[in-house]
Amino acid sequence: MKQFLFLTFAMIQFSLVAQTTVSGIITDTKGNPILGANIYLKGTYDGTSSDQNGKFSFKTSEKGMQTLEVSYISFDTYSKTADVSTFKNIHIKLREDVNALDAVVINAGTFKAGDKAKVTVLKPLDVVTTASALGDFVGALQTLPGTSTVSEDGRLFVRGGDASETQIFIDGIRVFTPYSPTAKNIPTRGRFSPFLFKGFAFSTGGYSAEYGQALSSVLLMNTNDKPAQEKTEVSVMTVGLGIGNTQIWDKNSLSVNISYINLNPYLEAFPDRNTWNRPFQSAGGEMVFRHEFKDEALLKLYGAFSYSDFDLLQDDINFSNGFHYGLKNNNLYFNGSYKNSLENDWAISGGFSYTNDHTNTAVIDDKITGTENSAHFKIKLRKRYSNRLKLNFGAEYFLTDYKEEYKGNNIGTFNYGYQNNIASSFAEMDIFFSKKLATSLGIRGEYSELLDEFTLSPRLSIAYKSGKNAQFSLAYGQFYQNPKKDELKFHTDFTAENTSHFIANYQYVKSKQIFRVEAYYKDYKDLVKYDTQIPLPSSNFSNNGNAYAKGIDIFWRDDESIKNTQYWISYSFLDTERDYKNYPTAARPNFASKHNLSVVGKYWIEDWKSQIGFSYTFASGRTYTNPNNTGFLNAETKNYNSVSMNWAYLISQQKILYFSVNNVFGTQNVNGYQYKNQPNLNGHFERQAILPAADRFFFIGFFWTISTDKNDNQLKNL
Repeated sequence: MKQFLFLTFAMIQFSLVAQTTVSGIITDTKGNPILGANIYLKGTYDGTSSDQNGKFSFKTSEKGMQTLEVSYISFDTYSKTADVSTFKNIHIKLREDVNALDAVVINAGTFKAGDKAKVTVLKPLDVVTTASALGDFVGALQTLPGTSTVSEDGRLFVRGGDASETQIFIDGIRVFTPYSPTAKNIPTRGRFSPFLFKGFAFSTGGYSAEYGQALSSVLLMNTNDKPAQEKTEVSVMTVGLGIGNTQIWDKNSLSVNISYINLNPYLEAFPDRNTWNRPFQSAGGEMVFRHEFKDEALLKLYGAFSYSDFDLLQDDINFSNGFHYGLKNNNLYFNGSYKNSLENDWAISGGFSYTNDHTNTAVIDDKITGTENSAHFKIKLRKRYSNRLKLNFGAEYFLTDYKEEYKGNNIGTFNYGYQNNIASSFAEMDIFFSKKLATSLGIRGEYSELLDEFTLSPRLSIAYKSGKNAQFSLAYGQFYQNPKKDELKFHTDFTAENTSHFIANYQYVKSKQIFRVEAYYKDYKDLVKYDTQIPLPSSNFSNNGNAYAKGIDIFWRDDESIKNTQYWISYSFLDTERDYKNYPTAARPNFASKHNLSVVGKYWIEDWKSQIGFSYTFASGRTYTNPNNTGFLNAETKNYNSVSMNWAYLISQQKILYFSVNNVFGTQNVNGYQYKNQPNLNGHFERQAILPAADRFFFIGFFWTISTDKNDNQLKNL
């Protein structure tokens, strides 16, 4: 018995001698002690918590090289690997977690719509419930500052740039023909249904080095990663029909959406200013297939097809019988993307897209057939060295093959076209010095085979958090874009057009309120010029054009001051002049208004089970040339005003009746003036106003959702 007690005592003594004490103090970078920090040896059960003075101490029997980790909410996790015997009386300073919700955000020039964004100025729901948008994501984005109201066009005009200067991407992959074709003075729409997308990022300038071939802005659209449930959605509208279905099995899901639009019944009830030989009709479908792998990798395949067809006569002061225009368009778009997390904090993503766009156009008595085949391939790697240092880099390749056949009624047949391949690479580093200060450094290189030109684009953003809810940001970037299709099909001896962006941003975010003000300056160089009214084979082309754009954008959103009410206000001031195309001198282009204002409001009435919305849009007059006076773009239209309203009524949780009216008061807005080609006997050029095809647009729809939980509905799609 004595021997057993002696042996037991000896083993206890040995174990006590063999144990090592780990001790020290935990503070923040300012020396303030941290209470309750977690301290432990990685891979063991040995550890403790810090006391009110930040001190800690525990014993361990581990030997040799060990990893000591310290974690605490809102601070970066501390990790150190060394011999366990050195972990005595150590002073550990924890740095603030730069990924915390109150950390600085690099956001100059960018608006985001998505539930997971740290700062969201638009929600996915807002993108399609805005009264003036008519269910089009582009229409909703036109209520944000930095955009100009060009009601007869419908595309995005951003900070003094024309619509071709904005590029659109789905899941990071380029969309080459994002808009449906239309006739002059009839606004286009985006091709894609919003219900397949989870969020948007709209950069009005200074965007990431990952994206190129856009002088003014980029719009990033991200499809849903995983549907919540299986469902069917049915739409019956005054302009057509639509149906969507989502299926889920194992690690797979498939969402399909098809629609048919025909304006003939609507135009019978509400004729517009055009004479329709064949009213507008379109049919289209979209699908997203998703597959989740065991390692959480995700494969998404997105496809869209659309068909458009119309023929009409438009009132024209120079054509007594009207201006004839007809169009048939087939568009196929396919997009595949893949993303996966790798070992050692690496991640890989990439994908490809393919576009086939075929258009037959009839202009007066001439026929034009255009075919574009385009593709985009992209791969990107991301390395997270720590919460404070992240690196993105990758490469991509763009291919475009465009062919056009022109059959003139009296001049014969001509063929035009070009092939343009662009190889690009990019690298970008995000550095978070603290929760208050961060920067993003980027560089992008591009080589255009058609132009035989290499360009290098630096990008820089800096953000500083000046208070709990406020921050300042600065951004600079150089951006390049090849000339447009209408120019390249006749002439290829160009250099890339380019612009420099300088941006200063202030943002205040508190609870459900956001205030942003942003000033910018853009300097354009090497813009394309020609000496004919429109680009022609006989035109003399050059890169001698230039321009500038400067201004200030203001945004305010409030979701909490008024019960059941959401509203936002956007204002933009724009000062710009351009010397490009056939301009004889620098002037403010006719798509640019000096002042743009949007007010959007939404109110939920519980007793009526209804959401009521309104939108007000104001734009100051746009320039036009009056040949009866001297000068170029020497006159200005009256101001643009439009009030739109909508009402969504829940018949039941999954059945919605929807009404909307654009331009409720029927304000006769003038988009410009058209003049006779020749003066009258008095030497005066007669004119007529260019008016919208219709002063108002009415819409009625019934939307029915059939889902597993019997709660989901299509309010988000309205």
